Amino acid sequence: MAIIKKFRIKSFKKTNSIIELENISLAYGNRLILDNINFKINEGQIFGMLGPNGVGKSTIFNLITGLIPPGNGKVKIAGEDATKYPVYVRTKKFKVGYVPQYGGYFNNLTLHDNLKAISEIVIENKNYRTERINYLVSKFELDNLKDIKAKFLSGGQKKKLVIALSLLSEPKVLLLDECFAALDVLTIKMLQEIIVNLQKENLITICICDHQARDLLACVDVAMILSNGKIVAQDTPSNLVKDINAKNAYFGDNFRFN
Repeated sequence: MAIIKKFRIKSFKKTNSIIELENISLAYGNRLILDNINFKINEGQIFGMLGPNGVGKSTIFNLITGLIPPGNGKVKIAGEDATKYPVYVRTKKFKVGYVPQYGGYFNNLTLHDNLKAISEIVIENKNYRTERINYLVSKFELDNLKDIKAKFLSGGQKKKLVIALSLLSEPKVLLLDECFAALDVLTIKMLQEIIVNLQKENLITICICDHQARDLLACVDVAMILSNGKIVAQDTPSNLVKDINAKNAYFGDNFRFN
């Protein structure tokens, strides 16, 4: 696949972090998932996480959203310690949006009714609900699908819907969990373009975790490699694929980025 992000947007990026994990450790029973990890995601970045199955990528998303607490350490959002804040506070106070790998919509509701249902939870102003729904339907070119039940949408159409649902609350941070999984080449290209446009046009900070290394590296500014509970490498895509630790832990010697 062609690299769709031939440039890395820098002009509007701020150096201050919007997400920061400090000395985070987490274990399930005797199994250590995350071992004293530290990293930051800066405002305006598209940040990627790569690593083998079970390495803790989705766990990090659960820590950021507040679905699970860390064993040790802090989760900071916009400079504030959010470790003890529940999910709904992180969503409303810090405007953190989340796109799960599976589901995230009501199967038996139409596309429009899905948007309407969630808008009633996250948008207080009734008039603005309609305005926001119409904006997102137009933005993602979903007009001709509004009256179709979600269960009958294609994989790419469902992914558009779930992203639109996550954007109803106008998040400052958007977490995308395995967003390229089980999608065809053209749908992946479409999704990459959506991600880059959200950064460029809406100034949203985006964090992606995925197994599709080439697809992820094509649209992120910075990525990190997780292995055995540790961050073994972090850099721009072009530098990361040359990093010896990244090669040993994840890419191998034959991986080619472009």
